[in-house]
Amino acid sequence: MRGGLAPGGELHTIELRDEDALRSQQNFSKSAYGNRIHLHTGNALEIIPKLSRKWDLVFIDADKTGYIDYYELVVPELSDRGWILADNVLFHGQVLEEPPTGKNAIAIHRFNEHVLRDERTEQVLLTVRDGLLLIRKKNPGSNGG
Repeated sequence: MRGGLAPGGELHTIELRDEDALRSQQNFSKSAYGNRIHLHTGNALEIIPKLSRKWDLVFIDADKTGYIDYYELVVPELSDRGWILADNVLFHGQVLEEPPTGKNAIAIHRFNEHVLRDERTEQVLLTVRDGLLLIRKKNPGSNGG
């Protein structure tokens, strides 16, 4: 594997706003992998179910109030070796406040608790920058280890 994209692999990305999609597409077109990068524009909650793929890696960095919904859409579609990386899970440290305040901090706190209670997955929190949660789907028959 070279450059993080396996031979025959594809990268799918979703941008909500047209202007962000245009900027992204301009950058993708400069890449040697540009023909393997698929840009989707619009609402991720509508797009994800239509993609119909098994995912090896999903990166969630979107509207914080939608994290649980995105998570629930992709967990069943993770490959046996699949991972989810959820960004900003410390939300400027605000998730550590008792109780968390602010719409986004509350949403991220709920997401973190949701993932923690999910028996389908296991996770590790990296406390770098604004927090990165590495989530792995448990394989059937494993004890999680």
